[in-house]
Amino acid sequence: MIRIIGGELRGRTLETPSWDGLRPTSDRLRETLFNILTPRISGARLLDGYAGTGAVGIEALSRGASRVTFVEQDPRAEGLIRKNLARCGVADRHVIIRARLAAAAAQLGDSFDIVFLDPPYGGDELASGLDAGAALVAPGGLLVIEHARRDAAPETVAGLKRTRALIQGDSALAFYTHV
Repeated sequence: MIRIIGGELRGRTLETPSWDGLRPTSDRLRETLFNILTPRISGARLLDGYAGTGAVGIEALSRGASRVTFVEQDPRAEGLIRKNLARCGVADRHVIIRARLAAAAAQLGDSFDIVFLDPPYGGDELASGLDAGAALVAPGGLLVIEHARRDAAPETVAGLKRTRALIQGDSALAFYTHV
């Protein structure tokens, strides 16, 4: 069971996948993430890339983000995001794009205050996620990528510099800002 940790939707539970291959961000790691993002979240435009259950984006909406764009290629996960948004009573301030992140990034033509990426664990996915997401970060914005602890996040990527790294269990978060 996944729950919303803070904000106006605090305590709401989200549906989880009934199939293998989707690894939702744990409540504990999400809480740590949002403790760090708190000063940036109110009024922010957030991209939830590789959105899965939608938990990170819904948490952002709960805490005052102005708009969340969910990008997810799996049609089952897209349906799960829709169910979870409905379950929380979120009817607006979001858009869901069913596509690979790289394809969505090429079409978005928008930038985001916060780009959160949670690609499947593995070095190749980490690199391709960072490459696609880096171009979407607004000036003064932040890119955060969740990755396996065993896969090192690069120091720099496409004009962004890693400013913080956090490890929790088998997962890690890397934070990037413009150089």
